[in-house]
Amino acid sequence: MNKVLLASLLVTSLVTVAACNSDSSSTKTVPETTGAGTGSTGCGSGSDLSADTLALNISNVPESLSATYSSALKFNRYTLVLAPNGKPIHLIAQDKLSDNQIVRARSILIHYLTNYPGSEYGSDKSAVANKMADNGAILLLLNGQDDGTNPATNLGGQPLYQNEIQVEGGSWYINQTYGGHRDASFEEILHLLHDYGIGVDQNPEFIGALADYQAEIRSAQITALNDKLWGIGMPDWIAELTPENSLTQEYLASVVDSYYGLWGAWSESATHGMWGGYVAKTRSEILNEDPLGAKLMDNKFFHPYLTYDARIDASFEGDFSLKFNSSLGYTHHAQYLKDVTLTGDKNTNVIVNGFDNSITGNTATNIVFFSGNSSEYTIDKQADGSTLISDMVDNRDGINRVTVIELAGFSDSKVAL
Repeated sequence: MNKVLLASLLVTSLVTVAACNSDSSSTKTVPETTGAGTGSTGCGSGSDLSADTLALNISNVPESLSATYSSALKFNRYTLVLAPNGKPIHLIAQDKLSDNQIVRARSILIHYLTNYPGSEYGSDKSAVANKMADNGAILLLLNGQDDGTNPATNLGGQPLYQNEIQVEGGSWYINQTYGGHRDASFEEILHLLHDYGIGVDQNPEFIGALADYQAEIRSAQITALNDKLWGIGMPDWIAELTPENSLTQEYLASVVDSYYGLWGAWSESATHGMWGGYVAKTRSEILNEDPLGAKLMDNKFFHPYLTYDARIDASFEGDFSLKFNSSLGYTHHAQYLKDVTLTGDKNTNVIVNGFDNSITGNTATNIVFFSGNSSEYTIDKQADGSTLISDMVDNRDGINRVTVIELAGFSDSKVAL
């Protein structure tokens, strides 16, 4: 069986999508994704999108939304996350965004909404997803940047701009371009989750699902502001946020960004994140510099790794490292990836990181690299065509599932799979 077909079958077996105009109300552990509308959402008539785009569960903007999010305003694609209550959380994109940018935005939202077993507030995130859908959460994926020139900015929805969405393996990601292309995806999508799902206190009505968690966030934010751990050197910005009641949202975004390594490669400060306004630059520094912020990340709601399958951009060629390497700035962030899928037709390889990775190859020749000698691993073919490669040394490379990968690279040899 060829590589592309096998990979497609494996992915299809793991993801359930709702058909256009279906009426799904079943409860899901992880929210469904689809490019088709469900129930009253409706679908656009016909499609001028490519088969490749449609295969990513991206569709035309549904008729029920297209009057507002119109082609005249350059909206041309749509996808959604289906909450357990059967209602959609909409993602609506303008025409300059790549399909991979749309998929990545959707993946980050699903990551935030994926259950975190054993955690205090995240073991079952159904209520958060349901609140987001009930409250009409919409993510707008907009052309360009936040410079006031895009009229769609004023429509209902949380904006996230094309020039601030990095895709794993793309040049902005690999080069960690902060000037003009800083990755704001985690921040802006978190704002959507926070406002519409977790909930924000001190508003006329609390519309979220996690009042107790928000109380902890508020306490940490107040302490961080008072102790000059956050909002550092930004008095005008803090003065703007205060009447908006946006302090907790911006504080939590600073913590989460540093927690997932998004500021590790920033060269303008050796110690601070979020443009210098947050005292911690990396995960370890949160623990040392902002104890209450660290507590918010400690088995509360957010996974310690990224749960989504990252689509490595087709432009990337060479070795993509999931293992932290101080000489590769992007690995500050990539070290928290667990699962990746290589796209395109370039000879791309992956270096594992010990998170029990799942790695899917592309149409070229791909190698997955491990830390030790081949004799220290077991290699087991699976009935579904994948291969399990297990490290017999504890606390090193873990158990990795590779699919349509040609070679396993060890320190002493390469083994054909």
